[in-house]
Amino acid sequence: MSELTHFNEQGRAKMVDVSNKSETVRTAIAHSSIEVNETIYNQIASGTNKKGDVFAVAQVAGVMAAKQTSSIIPMCHPIPLTGVNIMFEWDINSKDGHYVIYIQAEAKTKGVTGVEMEALTAASAAALTIYDMCKAAGKEMVIGPTYLMKKSGGKNGDYERARD
Repeated sequence: MSELTHFNEQGRAKMVDVSNKSETVRTAIAHSSIEVNETIYNQIASGTNKKGDVFAVAQVAGVMAAKQTSSIIPMCHPIPLTGVNIMFEWDINSKDGHYVIYIQAEAKTKGVTGVEMEALTAASAAALTIYDMCKAAGKEMVIGPTYLMKKSGGKNGDYERARD
């Protein structure tokens, strides 16, 4: 089982030892989205959602989630984040009534392991928070897809997802 890095000699899951890895600056950018109805779009755009500023709360939730990633992903190392940024962008297709919020989450660290999981967790938590804040106005919201867009640093080098 030596080629399987997350299993010990007994074939059980383990957290990989990263103590011999070199410290580098590492970044990751993840994307997610949530499709909402016109009522929800209007509430967010006008700031009239009864639970408050949807994007402000989702942004804080994304940052908090990135900081807690190792608490919910079993084999993820706790890492010192040096930065987390969450951004939102509307895609409004009024012809067919679709309103999509694109979420971009960027996580950064200077360390021995990457921040892909932190960026993905931040994007996911931001989308889930938008759902939670807006569910009274419609539960038919659709979250996703969620994916890694880009990462840099580390021995495996850089990665950038091909544009659709």
